[in-house]
Amino acid sequence: MKQTWEQVDEYMTDLLCPNDHVLDDVLVANRNADLPEIDVTGTQGKLLQLLVQMKGAKRILEIGTLGAYSTIWMARGLPDDGKIVTLELEPRHAEVAKANIKRAGLEQTIEVRTGNALDSLEKMAQAGEEPFDFIFIDADKPSNPQYLKWALHFSRPGTVIFGDNVVRDGEVANRHSTDPRVKGVRTFFDMIAGDPRISATAIQTVGSKGYDGFMIGIVQQTGQSPQKANDR
Repeated sequence: MKQTWEQVDEYMTDLLCPNDHVLDDVLVANRNADLPEIDVTGTQGKLLQLLVQMKGAKRILEIGTLGAYSTIWMARGLPDDGKIVTLELEPRHAEVAKANIKRAGLEQTIEVRTGNALDSLEKMAQAGEEPFDFIFIDADKPSNPQYLKWALHFSRPGTVIFGDNVVRDGEVANRHSTDPRVKGVRTFFDMIAGDPRISATAIQTVGSKGYDGFMIGIVQQTGQSPQKANDR
């Protein structure tokens, strides 16, 4: 089946996401720098771009930059005064990302912040960073619950939160899994299900990257979660 998924992905990409030399060069640069080949696909990148445009987003927060392939897709959906803040743990990845962003002519739109994302998010809160319109979570899965807490902190009613790679080849349904990535995603889903501040769904996907899926939600209200309120 995987061969069929790849063929269908290639067919749809060729029709709906015509070759773009900048994005093609980004993938080549990532490969040459030995970055892990875990970027979103072209059709997934186009989906992110369309969602940004549908939302009319002006401010995007991305948690997990890698080589900035998804970052560039989203940036192209922003208006001229739009801004992306993207957080990357690995300095080498961040340097590749910055070179790719320069190649795409988006230095004024995208700001790469290097370091542990949870530390960066804490600093942003202390500095009074404004809320974001669209938040893309695509980093280490064991930290997804913490990323969700921060995403809600940096949201306003109407903010879209998108979490990638949440199906894990179907292992997300295995409540006995000891994989910390699966456990992180399951806790992430439990938190979303129990929090009235966000209305969400999840979609399974197949394609050239295999069997996975994503979560997408809209923030309904802001403020403390029920759990925190009850702890007082």
